[in-house]
Amino acid sequence: MPPGYVGPGSRIKVRKEGEIITETQKSKKVCKLLKSLYGLKQAPRQWFAKLSSALKTYGFTQSRSDYSLFTKETESDLTVILVYVDDLIVAGTNLNEINAAKAFLSSQFHMKDMGELRYFLGIEVDRTDDGIFLSQKKYTLDLLEEYGLSQCKALKLPMDSHQKLAADIGESLPHPEVYQQLVGKLIYLTITRPDIAYTVHVLSKFMHAPTSIHLQAAKRVLRYLLGAPGQGILLASKSSAHLTAFCDSDWAGCQNTRRSTSGFCILVGESPISWKSKRQSVVSRSSAEAEYRAMALTVCEVMWLQQLLQDLGIKNMGNTPIMCDNQAALAIAANPVHHERTKHVDIDCHFIREKTVEGTINPCYVTSSEQVADVFTKVLPTTQHTHLLSKLGVRSTSLSA
Repeated sequence: MPPGYVGPGSRIKVRKEGEIITETQKSKKVCKLLKSLYGLKQAPRQWFAKLSSALKTYGFTQSRSDYSLFTKETESDLTVILVYVDDLIVAGTNLNEINAAKAFLSSQFHMKDMGELRYFLGIEVDRTDDGIFLSQKKYTLDLLEEYGLSQCKALKLPMDSHQKLAADIGESLPHPEVYQQLVGKLIYLTITRPDIAYTVHVLSKFMHAPTSIHLQAAKRVLRYLLGAPGQGILLASKSSAHLTAFCDSDWAGCQNTRRSTSGFCILVGESPISWKSKRQSVVSRSSAEAEYRAMALTVCEVMWLQQLLQDLGIKNMGNTPIMCDNQAALAIAANPVHHERTKHVDIDCHFIREKTVEGTINPCYVTSSEQVADVFTKVLPTTQHTHLLSKLGVRSTSLSA
């Protein structure tokens, strides 16, 4: 209960000696909240409103693509602040501007400078000559220790390629929260581990009613992580500021609903910055339709990233190649005459044509063997899985400085 609350219609008086007297009144008012406190529903909103107001006063601009991103741009310098609740990352091109921003924040709030970015919300940051390496090694090792699998034999794939998980296999778990907590922790691990994104996507379908088979499949992911707990992604320092997107789909891959799975990965130069594995909202009648819907999902993400990169000072990036391995989907995107194939496709998918004409995107063909997005739609053989991860910018350990 909030301080000062005794009961409906009550208030507290304090005498000079410190004695507390409770008086009952007919009014139902209890207390007036003068500042937000931890634990109250409005606390995060009030804190962010205060923080954003202070940053705007100092000259920062709030990004419309990501409201937790604030930028301050001068003629030659750029300062960026990224906010997560009460944790902030400050970056920029001028150290003096960064120090000035930190001094301003310290004058407005009780702040603690943690120094150079090394560890943030479970993500380890390692700077090398080749770029910035992001991993969750400690988080992974703690997860393996928690479930007693740190001494098991490591596996080469996160999911058995011969097993098809369904909702009605196995015995129901008496305590489903064990499975739900494990999958929730694995979801957070996909921030730096795109190689398990598809497997975690499949496991997430059974959160409401998990079985023993599902739990066994989830623990298999831990045994896969044991092989390379320090694996992460490299944001290359010499990478070109150009977007490249890969999209793919697994037609009717869901055993329960026969819906297809969309998968995409977007790179800046050679560095992966966005990826997703998601079940489509409708049943596709053909593989071409499934691929076309996956392309539409990818284009939406590309447009958002282009706006976000513009806020970060990267402009005039040119068109973005959308790499697809389905010739029929590429033909639909280029030619609006395919009436019989496309008349049942929702109109919101056809904005791909508009963006192609505008020059925002450029649908291109890529062979299936080089389709990076396959990692997000299906279980691959070990050799192909390793090959595509290397093209994706995934590294087992950070490179030497």
